[in-house]
Order: sequence, then structure tokens, then C-alpha cells
Amino acid sequence: MKLEVPLKNPKPDFEELKKVIKGKKAEKVHFVELLMDYEVKKYITERYFGEDWIEYSEENKEKYIKQEINFWYKLGYDYVRIAGGIVFYGKSRKTKDTAILSKGERGWVEEGVGMIKDWSDFENYPWQKKEEIDYSLYEIASKNLPDGMKMLICPSSGVFEIASETLLGFENMSYLIVDNFPLVEAVFNKVGEIIYEFYKNAVEIDNVEGFFQGDDLGFKTSTFLSPEHLRKLVIPWHKKFAEIAHQKGKMYWLHCCGNILNVIDDFINGVKIDAFHSFQDEIIPVWEFKKKYGEKIAVLGGLDVNKLASYDEKNLREYVREILDKCMPYRYALGSGNSIANYIPVENYLIMLDEGLKYFKF
Repeated sequence: MKLEVPLKNPKPDFEELKKVIKGKKAEKVHFVELLMDYEVKKYITERYFGEDWIEYSEENKEKYIKQEINFWYKLGYDYVRIAGGIVFYGKSRKTKDTAILSKGERGWVEEGVGMIKDWSDFENYPWQKKEEIDYSLYEIASKNLPDGMKMLICPSSGVFEIASETLLGFENMSYLIVDNFPLVEAVFNKVGEIIYEFYKNAVEIDNVEGFFQGDDLGFKTSTFLSPEHLRKLVIPWHKKFAEIAHQKGKMYWLHCCGNILNVIDDFINGVKIDAFHSFQDEIIPVWEFKKKYGEKIAVLGGLDVNKLASYDEKNLREYVREILDKCMPYRYALGSGNSIANYIPVENYLIMLDEGLKYFKF
């Protein structure tokens, strides 16, 4: 298998991608990802680009961001997604990472009882002050983008993820919704206020062309909370974030794992998201979602991560082409259904991109 990596002559054109998102017929397959694991980027940078990997540090911050931009650019993306700047402290658990490109340890959030159990915990939690928010990564990226390339930004996980997992703990939150709903509401609103403060300022940075916010609200068969609770605690904050973007002519893309079909109309018609990302074939294949909602919003990615991780080359290429046949050429960009995790064979990721580069059926 011979893959042209890096691309010989990348031509990022975010303005063209934006038009495709809005409904213009695509002249090529545009690529989209929420994120790629550190190990994947390091492997590709060293093996395929033939470049030394630069570890992140305060001293190497600018070099690291240039490396990040270089990675997205050389693989054919029209944007780089930059994240960070907001910090929420929480508990976590760890276990051995058995992925192909192992991290050594894999962590996940504490789902029992988090940092906040009562009002005393809420008052004593080290909430980040607005003057402590760090915009430096975005400012560095803004000054180092190639012609035609822009930036999509996200400071942290979403309101639901941080409030329910990092701060309250899902089990603890579930009890508190009944026993002390005002405390739950206060935690969600505090998180929302901090993220809102970030977006209000970051939207003014040159070359920021949209927000690509993640907030996983569901599992295989439903949302974690009832639609009523999501409409009270979470969705209004996404509406506020989207309004900041839209007031400046920017876009608001939502990444959300799980089955959220019971509230998708809220995000389309209320929040007014421009595009939706995160799909599992077991919940709804990306082409079925596009058939149902593609006239109102753009559809991003959609290659089921299990298939991206496990298919052989022949079956994977057929699967990618099937998605492109069913989703192109309007309001679609090619990518994974979730992210390029370190357990996905790098060659499979590159096969997906290769099929997109070769696809000209219209």
C-alpha cells in the first residue's frame, strides 16, 4: 500500500469548506476530525514526515503549536483544531493502556463521587477566574497558519461532561438532582459561565473561524439525562456559545457522542448548530442521519470507529466509498465517527484519507 503522506502540495481552503457546510456543492472531499491522539500524531510525524517530534513545554510552546499546524496541514485539512486554556480539577482512575500505540496508562473520570458533594465543596472549589484563562495557544496559532487555513477552537470538554463527570461524579449528580437540584444547577451554570467567558474573548482572535465544542450527552440507546433536564441545564449554554459565534459570522460545530436523537431538534432549531459530529453505525449510520437532517445542518465524519480500527484494507476502502457515495457532495466532510484514537491502526486512518483524496465521482 503506497499512500501519499505527507501531501505534496496541500491547498487548504477553509472558506470553501465553510461554503460546503452551508450547502454549496463540494468540488473535492474535505476532511474533518475533532482530535487525534498524541501517539498517532507523533508516529505519523516521525515515520511519514521524517521529522523529529517536539514535546510540549512552556519553553517549546510555539514550536509545538507550529508542529500541530504542520500535522493538520500536511494531511490535507483546511483547519487546525486548537484546545485548552480552561482548567477544571477532578478525580480520575487509571489502568494499563493496551492500545497499538500505548500511552502506558489510560485514565478515565471518577463516575462515583466527584469534587463537589455539597455547597461547602462548591464554595471552596478552585474555580478558574476569567483573568486566569490562557489564550496564548490560540494567539500563537493565529500567527502561524498557512494561507487558506483557519482555526476551530474549543477550551475544554463540554458543560455536561465537566459538571457531571469531573466535578459532581455521575452517580453523585444523579442523587443530587432529586435531593439538591439547586446545587446541580449552580455547578452547571458555573461551568457554562467560564466557557462562555472564554468564547466571548477568543472569538476576537484573528483566524478563529468557529467553535468545535464537544459535549457527550448520551450512550447507545438514549441520553444520560432526560430531555427536560438537558433543556434546563445544558442546551441553553450551547445556545449562548453558538450565538457568540454567529454574531461574528463564525460557525458552531457540535461533537456529541451517544444517542441524542431525542434532543437533536433542540440543537438544530434552538441552538442552531451549523454541523454535527460523532456517529456509531449501531445508533444511526451517518448516511441515515444525513438523509433525515442534512437539509438543515452539515454532517461531519461518520466512519464507525470500530470498523475503522478493525477492517482490513479492502473492506475499509469499500466502507469509506459507501459513505462518500451516500453523503457527498453537499454538506458533508469526511472523517472518523469520533476521533483518531491510539488503538486505530495508523494505516487505516491514512486509507480513509486516501479514499477521500481519490474520490471524484461527480
